[in-house]
Amino acid sequence: MDEIQPNKVYTTEEARDFLKISESTIKRHFKKGILRANKIGGRYRILGRELLRLVSPEVENKAIGVYQQFKQKAKRKIEKW
Repeated sequence: MDEIQPNKVYTTEEARDFLKISESTIKRHFKKGILRANKIGGRYRILGRELLRLVSPEVENKAIGVYQQFKQKAKRKIEKW
């Protein structure tokens, strides 16, 4: 597989191959705003820099932080019961 080019435009299928995710997962990423894309002619197009942003360690660390916050909030709610 080739390297992701930041300024290249990728199709949904190409992005799925790079990220190794299913069609439903990539659609969910679009809907939740995790992955930004433009719809052109009824099909999504994704910039390479968006794919790189998604797989960068910074994004992973941010996701871990959000998860930890959610976990703590859930624990506090359960303790109040």
